[in-house]
Amino acid sequence: MKVTRNTVAKGAILDLITNSDSALSHSEIHKLTQDLCDRVTIYRILDRLVNEDVIHKIVNLDGTIKYAKCHHENHVHIHNHVHFSCEKCLKVTCMENVQPSYIIPRNYKVNDVNFTLSGLCPNCL
Repeated sequence: MKVTRNTVAKGAILDLITNSDSALSHSEIHKLTQDLCDRVTIYRILDRLVNEDVIHKIVNLDGTIKYAKCHHENHVHIHNHVHFSCEKCLKVTCMENVQPSYIIPRNYKVNDVNFTLSGLCPNCL
């Protein structure tokens, strides 16, 4: 059984991510927490939340890592969903209802999938 530590900073960061309509980067979280904790503590909390399967990482097209809340269906935990990256406002959104697909040769084993689509979101269109 995994024991999790709950702190004020961890709760605040999780609330930010949960209530955000798009994925957030470390620097965006740091700004929004208004110096509640330092940058290293934020990295540690984000790593802990990822390890606890509460949030997931999204690597944006420019290499920026963003974080979003995990949405579990029937207690099945899958991160292999599509992300949409807006080229204008730079928001990254999880698209749970879009099914990604791929075909690879049999002699490969896939452990992780990162589907990121780019273009303009409805607000920037």
